[in-house]
Amino acid sequence: MYEMLRIPLDRTRLRILAWLEEPDVAGRGLTADDVAARLGVPRPAAVTHLRLLTALGLLRAVPRDGCPHYRRDELRISDVAQMFEKGW
Repeated sequence: MYEMLRIPLDRTRLRILAWLEEPDVAGRGLTADDVAARLGVPRPAAVTHLRLLTALGLLRAVPRDGCPHYRRDELRISDVAQMFEKGW
């Protein structure tokens, strides 16, 4: 799974996960438009990254104001980190 997060080489998905740890962002979550603007990528590319992270269980989409706001799933991230620590 970690390898999936590292591709593409610019580590976009890892950057999204790190950004979602920032206190001002963690509470409200991010929209695809937020990600596209911050990373300077087209909205469809941002949606693809967010959907992959959601499919992996690392993000949750919470509907708010008519669009999904993505937040980290800290429990799932902790579980995945433990698997890697055990050499999985």
